[in-house]
Amino acid sequence: MTITNLKELNTQDVVKYIEGTKIEPFFIWGDSQETLCKIPNASIDCILTSPPYWNKRQYQVSGIGLETSYQEYIANLMLVFKELHRVLKPTGSFWLNIGDTYKIKKLLGIPWRLAIAMKDNQNWIMRDSVIWNKHKGAMDSSKDRLRNIHENIFHFVKDVNKYYFDADAIRHKPRESKVLNGAVVTATGVSGIRYKRQIELSTSLTSEEKMNAMKALGEVLLNVNMGIISDFRMIIRDQQRTTHSDSPNVSGRAKELQKKGFYFLFYNKNGSLPGDVWDILPEDTQKRSNHYAVFPEDLCKIPILSTCPLDGVVLDPFCGTGTTSLVAYLHKRKSIGIDISREYLEVSQRRLTI
Repeated sequence: MTITNLKELNTQDVVKYIEGTKIEPFFIWGDSQETLCKIPNASIDCILTSPPYWNKRQYQVSGIGLETSYQEYIANLMLVFKELHRVLKPTGSFWLNIGDTYKIKKLLGIPWRLAIAMKDNQNWIMRDSVIWNKHKGAMDSSKDRLRNIHENIFHFVKDVNKYYFDADAIRHKPRESKVLNGAVVTATGVSGIRYKRQIELSTSLTSEEKMNAMKALGEVLLNVNMGIISDFRMIIRDQQRTTHSDSPNVSGRAKELQKKGFYFLFYNKNGSLPGDVWDILPEDTQKRSNHYAVFPEDLCKIPILSTCPLDGVVLDPFCGTGTTSLVAYLHKRKSIGIDISREYLEVSQRRLTI
């Protein structure tokens, strides 16, 4: 594993790595925008990065984040993101972690200013807006506002109909059904007894609808017993609230309830997907002395596992000390890390060899 100087890099070097079988990260020392010009069109599967935040930290070298205005900062990032849009495959995803900044007691809204500019001016499609709940923030002496303990993570794609997403790779392990008092109940304690009672006592269902509801419930409980279904909920007319809307003109569920008198909601047997609030402590496990932007490994797992196939390539154009590449390597993906600081890249190398 070596660090390639941008001055010595050519496009063929990048192509050789992308098409090769080695998963050791490919680190490039140089300016992000200039380096990206060496990467072929539509060759990257997943981009995951956390650029230097504006007016927040003093980094090793000059560059993005040290502009005199946030407008200039956003403009410089947009130049880089234009190149990222070019190198990303139609099946690819771009995950962006970006923090906000106060200036003269005004919160500037930089993450959303940047995200909207990307959508309006570069045709990026936003699929997710994630809140990273850090649980604890930096030392803050302010007495007239709340502590800031969150950051934004945006998930962008180029083609909403083509992008790769492996939901099963990131599902939480489902709880299993169990036997309670001789009856099989779901992971959350649903045995069907309450639903049967509601069907029997319903004044809203016709006799035929009651018969159909009982039959359908029996089939669902049999599937629970066989392990085909891990959990479910039954919505019965005038017993439970309709999902999303009571209007048949708006909701297909409401239309089904009006027509049949009941419907089911099934939980995925492989478990539930993570939500859009991620509780991850920003612990600095590396005890770094010269790089203060903590980027936890756990922050990289969901993006890489869900949006980069096993034979894919992850790119971090502001890789710092290489957390994105480390997580990609641990999960058997190739990665390209770019940074303007050689010292940070040397730290990245050492992390991969420990």
